[in-house]
Amino acid sequence: MNIEQFETDNNNLMITLSGEMDALGCSKIRPNLEQISAQKQAHIVIDISRVSFIDSSGIGAIVFLFKRLKEQQRTMKITGVQGQPKELMLLLRMDSAITMECVADEEMMQCAH
Repeated sequence: MNIEQFETDNNNLMITLSGEMDALGCSKIRPNLEQISAQKQAHIVIDISRVSFIDSSGIGAIVFLFKRLKEQQRTMKITGVQGQPKELMLLLRMDSAITMECVADEEMMQCAH
């Protein structure tokens, strides 16, 4: 599991995740996720287009960050949702709490059931 981050032109924080978001992968990026909640950007965008697999540990890490940001009146969006991560996130109805943009037919669109 790899994590990269940079600030966008409009002062958002873009987080790009790649690899497998399982227990091992999430343990590697946990300090990064805690650091993100301590930063100042009002809006966080998480790109998971390069995440090939997610399990309960990955879901937990995303929800952990979302709750921390919400407590601070900050927002979060997940982009690049596709494949197995998309199936699990929609099954868990994460899109009802967190804004998600799914990949379908090579284009980004709002997730829909």
